[in-house]
Amino acid sequence: MAPTLHGLMPILATPFDESGALDRQGLRRLVEFQLASGVDGVAVFGMASEGFALTTEERRTILDDVVRVVDGRVPVIAGVNGTSTATSIEQALLAEEGGADALMVLPPFMVKPPAGTLVDFYGDVADATSLSVMVQDAPGVTGVVMAPALIAEIARLDGVDSVKVEAPPTAPKVGAVVAAIGDPAFAVLGGQNAQFCLEEYARGAVGTMPACEFPDLLGPVLAQFLEGRVDEARAEFRRMLPLVLIGLQGGIAWAVHKEVLVARGVIDHATVRYPASRLDAGSRASVKLVIDELALPPIPATVRV
Repeated sequence: MAPTLHGLMPILATPFDESGALDRQGLRRLVEFQLASGVDGVAVFGMASEGFALTTEERRTILDDVVRVVDGRVPVIAGVNGTSTATSIEQALLAEEGGADALMVLPPFMVKPPAGTLVDFYGDVADATSLSVMVQDAPGVTGVVMAPALIAEIARLDGVDSVKVEAPPTAPKVGAVVAAIGDPAFAVLGGQNAQFCLEEYARGAVGTMPACEFPDLLGPVLAQFLEGRVDEARAEFRRMLPLVLIGLQGGIAWAVHKEVLVARGVIDHATVRYPASRLDAGSRASVKLVIDELALPPIPATVRV
């Protein structure tokens, strides 16, 4: 049985206006851009969404807008990044109430949990909601390390049916997790802005969840790879790699994603919220150089609303 969650599922940025308020029209254009690019799902409240800087009411508004625009065409995954079982369940229930199709759940990270307790944590979250649960293995962000054997144990829980592996080196970890789980219906996906997505696919990944500024470029690459046109896929990926890499810079990644989206006409402002940092003049020039060298195509006319 094929996994429900698979393919290209970008993490949506959260557009803000110049004052730092939500830009809801920009968010709707951003979602339409993803759909016009043929994505297989979209995610909100991930790290690339500045989920750490959103209020509970803003999370409700964003999810409602995204669900309305998507209108059932692809799954909507809601990030859960609570610092305890109680706060994670609260976020999970809000996501279920708001119409999300699945949850992407970080382990608690403010107080580092013993590895053995994470089975209970994910079990409690899964038991509290009817939505499917994705384990987010992101030790670079959380400091919480999950071995493949532990992820395989969590994968046996009812309601847990996918994992996003963001533990470098990601390709070997993907392979180890796929082998440990041994169930083709369980979706193993990659992250890290898709920088090693082809290697991850070769090791058994069935999808990738990068940032959202290049779905129209990455989608055809993944299709070529899955069709067996590996050399073509690798050549096209090498061409877009500078765009992937420039969005991986700690502290300014959020501003980079938005700078590209502004340049492509998807959103109007590259505003970020503290503690994310704005781009200085040199970084902005570097992003522009990458954009100019790639000669990025204009966004589809249907997105310009």
